[in-house]
Amino acid sequence: MSNEMRGEEYGVLLYYNYTTIPDLNSLFNFYQSNCSFLNLLGRVRLASHGVNVTVGGKLSSLESHIAAVKSLSLFQGTDFKLATSHYPLDDKVAHECGFTSFSIRIVKELVTFSSHPLLNPPDVSNAGRHLSAVEFHSLLQSAVQGLNEESSTESKSLVLLDARNLYETRIGKFHSPSVETLDPEIRQYSDLPSWIDSNAEKLRGKNVLMYCTGGIRCEVASAYVRSKGVGFENVFQLYGGIQRYLEEFPDGGFFKGKNFVFDHRISVGNSDADIIGNCLLCDSSFDDYSSRCRCTYCRMLVLVCDSCRKQGGLYVCELCQKHGKVVDSKPSIEESRSKLTSLSFELKTASTGLLSSPQLPCRHVGIGCPRKLRILCLHGFRQNASSFKGRTASLAKKLKNIAELVFVDAPHELPFIYQPCGMTSPTQDCPTPPPEGSKKKFAWLVEPNFLEGCEFDWKMADGPFDPLQYQLQTDGFDVSLSYLKKVFSQEGPFDGILGFSQGAAMAATVCAQWERLKGEIDFRFVILCSGFALQSAKFEHEPINCPSLHIYGSDLGKDRQIVNQASRDLALKFEQGCSLIIEHDCGHIIPTCSPYIDEIKGFLQRFL
Repeated sequence: MSNEMRGEEYGVLLYYNYTTIPDLNSLFNFYQSNCSFLNLLGRVRLASHGVNVTVGGKLSSLESHIAAVKSLSLFQGTDFKLATSHYPLDDKVAHECGFTSFSIRIVKELVTFSSHPLLNPPDVSNAGRHLSAVEFHSLLQSAVQGLNEESSTESKSLVLLDARNLYETRIGKFHSPSVETLDPEIRQYSDLPSWIDSNAEKLRGKNVLMYCTGGIRCEVASAYVRSKGVGFENVFQLYGGIQRYLEEFPDGGFFKGKNFVFDHRISVGNSDADIIGNCLLCDSSFDDYSSRCRCTYCRMLVLVCDSCRKQGGLYVCELCQKHGKVVDSKPSIEESRSKLTSLSFELKTASTGLLSSPQLPCRHVGIGCPRKLRILCLHGFRQNASSFKGRTASLAKKLKNIAELVFVDAPHELPFIYQPCGMTSPTQDCPTPPPEGSKKKFAWLVEPNFLEGCEFDWKMADGPFDPLQYQLQTDGFDVSLSYLKKVFSQEGPFDGILGFSQGAAMAATVCAQWERLKGEIDFRFVILCSGFALQSAKFEHEPINCPSLHIYGSDLGKDRQIVNQASRDLALKFEQGCSLIIEHDCGHIIPTCSPYIDEIKGFLQRFL
């Protein structure tokens, strides 16, 4: 084939390199100039520790780009994966994968490994040993040959670890009859460290063979496994990933199915490969993601065959199904718009129900609308969802571009309390206030032997306001925890929890049981405003390892309800490496003026 004809062929180029970048701006300008000149489309991500590139264009242009990159001393030894491909024919897929434009960004991490964005990622210099495709294959082949040999113990100590997401593993994965393949079944890569933490015993003392699409995810993940110390030293990774393996073994070798890729090709592999994927609805063999069907709740890609797919159909992925979510319980976009301030669901102790800010529909729409963070808001003692929404209206307005706030009543209904004017003794007779216009009040925690209030059940105050009353409210946590589980099941997912005063105490106690509650109450961060720790709560001895933002008054007396030291003590219970503190002089509120609102936005933007 002539060079002229070859120059008209289309291709896709993938490469990454972990190396120290001394001048990010200079490298940024290089990529901007070179890729624009060569008319390359796709994504370039630059960080102080390396680059991650996926671009497409004419093969001749891609080869010119490789030559230019190789001329830079930073890229010695880089593995450039260049493959011929058809032109992006599906505009929807091409747009979603970033192949209709050129995007270059400077980022903190080349791949976001942890859901704790305040924590530093593991050091990739401690990554597992690279195995070529041939070496990787040979190890699996040896395990097969030694399957029936009593003297062979190597295969028993070998385990495959798939570092990819669930929707990727559903259409292709490694399989060896003598080696266990561990599939974490995660929605996103940032969920992998949590899975590793929970399943460390499956890896301890084993020879771990790790693989992913092109290798970059294994660099960080293998380093994380090795960072666990004794028993986790023998970690190996497939160099070049599944892509290099399939190039070496075109018939698939030990890899079954197809390799999911993050460009317009969608998946690659032997066209004669067995289909290992299944339709979500009818369970028939199917592995084509070109329709881009997604879960109504979490937006993860799902497989829906041509026969089952319907225009505007709603689907629930298998992970959301495990958590009890069904299609019928989720309102459509139109229904959401008409019920923005009156969303409710049947909970035994709920009255006002769920209240959401006007950004709710955004999380249901397509690729054109960026997803906002969804934050569940827990009000303070003797408040309700409606009043707390009013008190945080300014906060919701200033966060409207990055977050939606969802409000819910606490489960414990309180009696109405009044303090008669002019009375010197609370025992004096006094008519109760009229019930008209009174709204029910709720609490997450109550005093021991508390009796639930009835509608318009008035109670005269025992005395003046006691600023330390929150220390007496130590009961009712179990009821509130069960209530929150139902909220997360029926109205989740939520990215974070914002708690105010007693709501912050409730949220903090949930954080203390974060690991135990996974699968029932899942979130990525917590914001605790004027918070305090429950005296009766059984906080773990180890610091709480949950990304947290603590907002409270700076000095004793600035917050009349919750003393400064109580909020400080609560903040100290969290891992200092993943928590931030904002002290203010605004009293018992959530401040929305500068510079406080800018710090709140900065914290939230780490999770976008």
